[in-house]
Amino acid sequence: MDNEQDYVTLKVADGTTLAAYTSFPENRTGKLPAIIVLQEAYGVNQHICTVTDLFAREGYVAISPELFHRTAPKGFEGDYNDFSTVMPHTKAVTNEGIEADLNATYEWLCEQDNVDINKIYAVGYCMGGRASFLANALLPLKAAISYYGGRLDTIADKAANLHGKHLFFWGGLDEHIKSENINTVITAVEAAGKDFISVKISYADHGFNCDARQSYNEAASKEAWALSLSFLANN
Repeated sequence: MDNEQDYVTLKVADGTTLAAYTSFPENRTGKLPAIIVLQEAYGVNQHICTVTDLFAREGYVAISPELFHRTAPKGFEGDYNDFSTVMPHTKAVTNEGIEADLNATYEWLCEQDNVDINKIYAVGYCMGGRASFLANALLPLKAAISYYGGRLDTIADKAANLHGKHLFFWGGLDEHIKSENINTVITAVEAAGKDFISVKISYADHGFNCDARQSYNEAASKEAWALSLSFLANN
């Protein structure tokens, strides 16, 4: 786990508390944009903390809430080579629980003196890709990004509630997310008349952004990162 001083403890409406990893730009003066970084199914692990730090280096106040806090200890990290290590926690996660966590995280950001509340974003990976979509539907975000959001099609009906423009990344080699799942999501967003960008990287697999996974694709990761930064800067 990273230094304890990098974590804040948030009170959630359901009576629980969650730990969230935070990272700040070197220059904290003035009103800064902020971003909620939403974890993969493997927890707020070293990789997610690194991603959070990367956004901070780009000038964002960045925070990553531990969405497994109801069932897992603080600092929980699953094993990328053994999905069974995270199954008890992924099965226990509910959309309602995630929304409560998102509200608590957003409220914390709004309480920070140096955060521009009109420039709050979200980005999520895998399970977090779905959570980022939920965040955009729940919170008055400026924009949001979903990397290979698993089971995103199951909440496609929330497209009508999206607040900001949404950027989707998909892997063409991803056997977890089929073309029909993607089509369900994009059709719903189009029908709702919401602005979006949908990018399928033909040579990338599920988890292509994570250098701790066997499916990591350096080229796809760098290309998606460049587009993500441009997308956020333009919204």
